[in-house]
Amino acid sequence: MESESALERILRRGAAAPAQEYDGDQLDLEERESLRRVIGLSTELEDITDVEYRQLRIEKVILIGVWSQGNLTAAENSLRELSALAETAGAKVLDGLLQRRNMPDPTSYLGKGKAAELRDLARSLGADTVIANTELAPSQRRSLEDIVKIKVIDRTAIILDIFAQHAKSKEGKAQVELAQLEYLLPRLRGWGDSMSRQAGGQAAGGVGIGSRGPGETKIELDRRRINTRMAKLKREIKGMKLARDTKRQSRQKSRVPQVAIAGYTNAGKSSLLNRLTKAGVLVENALFATLDPTVRKHSTPDGREYTISDTVGFVRDLPHQLVEAFRSTLEEIAGADLIVHVVDATDPDPLGQISTVRSVIADFDASSIAELVVFNKADLVSDEVQVRLRGMVQGALLVSARTGQGIDALQEAIAGMLPKPDVEFVGVIPYSRGDLVSRIHLAGKVLDTEYVEEGTSLRALVREDLAHELKEFAKRS
Repeated sequence: MESESALERILRRGAAAPAQEYDGDQLDLEERESLRRVIGLSTELEDITDVEYRQLRIEKVILIGVWSQGNLTAAENSLRELSALAETAGAKVLDGLLQRRNMPDPTSYLGKGKAAELRDLARSLGADTVIANTELAPSQRRSLEDIVKIKVIDRTAIILDIFAQHAKSKEGKAQVELAQLEYLLPRLRGWGDSMSRQAGGQAAGGVGIGSRGPGETKIELDRRRINTRMAKLKREIKGMKLARDTKRQSRQKSRVPQVAIAGYTNAGKSSLLNRLTKAGVLVENALFATLDPTVRKHSTPDGREYTISDTVGFVRDLPHQLVEAFRSTLEEIAGADLIVHVVDATDPDPLGQISTVRSVIADFDASSIAELVVFNKADLVSDEVQVRLRGMVQGALLVSARTGQGIDALQEAIAGMLPKPDVEFVGVIPYSRGDLVSRIHLAGKVLDTEYVEEGTSLRALVREDLAHELKEFAKRS
């Protein structure tokens, strides 16, 4: 029986998604773990697929990278990050190779000598997959595969695979599928003559007159199917974006302050959200454990309510397909009053993390939003490192979502940076305008309440825009 192609797999998964899907708390860690790669599946290069992006059955891998700029420490840290990505996808990392070159070889990424060394290393270790620490051109991947004789994939493919494993909501699954197909489209290729076969008659999807004859080649059929599916996904995501925008506009209309948690993947954003709000969000020591944003209500120590949202993590050189696919999700950041920028205190290059996240935030025109940098996992670093981290970013906080260290200071800092209601309102609001009373409770600070015959008598601190709406109900002095 002919094995299922990657294209068939991606399209089938999208088509099988239920129309109504529960998008609640992501507490299904056991279920997610059950979807890990099964050790023992074959990864031999055989004629099993119609496309270059073949189904990933990652087992034992060797990492490769080209060091062309920066220092050796930065190159090694980048390869360590790739190792974390591979392990998150379910792989066992056996070894890693770095080559110092002015630029990657345009033909096979690594130079011929290094590629031969890689082939010998793969044989001696029993590796079945090579992962390159960049996005390879289709010709580079094919040439390197011809030399090492085992499967070669690139960094983009591994990130897409992780996203495919972790997407839970209908929107998240659609976004990942779209990104996969955009990556797949320019990489259609054949094995031997398989893609040059022409499909006519029923093989072309039709029956009878008008469907016979030369027909389309297999690669043309796949390309047309991908384009059709991509157009459908874009329409669906656009509709989901409208629903998300409506909810966001509703929150903005009520003027409830909004806080967005942003940061590098695996920095501990979901753990911090759980510590602050008891949100029950899935927490896992893995990259990209959170893809779907979680929005929760919370309040400052002085009683002011605000919303706080967890967003997808960033990573160096995040594939552009994913940045575009998750644009509607990341727009939660652009609509916030405050960005809590979470950084992993144990990372060897925290400033690199900060730079990566800030560059993505700038892409969404959110650089002008107030930012609070928080170094998480402070319980895992020495006092000396803590002093160094404080000196990196002025006003930064050190916290531990695991132990609770610094959480009270974080709560106070958030309260101090959120817009404050500072206009005093004293008056009576008719019972028919309960919506205004609700907004005062949500976005203001109620100091005194009394129910009288004419309506609700209030003394409260509100923001200037709401004070203007309440003007007609204010008590005349």
